Amino acid sequence: MKLKKLTELAMLTALALIIFVIELRFPDILPIPGVKLGLANIVTVYAVFRYTPAETAMMVACRVILGAMFSGNMSALLYSASGAALCLIGMIFISRFLSLKYIWLCSILGAIFHNTGQILAAAVMMQTATFFSYLPILILSGSIAGLFTGLCAQLLIQRLHKTEKTP
Repeated sequence: MKLKKLTELAMLTALALIIFVIELRFPDILPIPGVKLGLANIVTVYAVFRYTPAETAMMVACRVILGAMFSGNMSALLYSASGAALCLIGMIFISRFLSLKYIWLCSILGAIFHNTGQILAAAVMMQTATFFSYLPILILSGSIAGLFTGLCAQLLIQRLHKTEKTP
């Protein structure tokens, strides 16, 4: 990997971590565990459409591990990693079939995959299926948040694409 690309990925990881830490300071939107905006995913959606799957996976893995350390919540690492892995796999697969006009759709589906991965991890860890009752609420809230983050990522890619063409 070239130094320039490694530097870009490190900066994107840092940006996602900064957004994540700022979002930790926001009050909970709903009194339901797992419901949040996921603003750091703007960076992930951008990376899915800009970098290779391996490069994006490396960035997401660093963000998840460092995010757990920065938040002081290492016990949530398994849930975050499960959600992030399923989300990333799903978005990478879906992005192969979507044009840049539909980044928002990829983000919505990624949010649904993320919530599903977290619920699956909770069900396995706690050895109970009661967590699946949260899934409809998480899918609805995740879809709304995914639409917002996807539109932000789409706007970001369009703006950066215009500046790359401008001399």
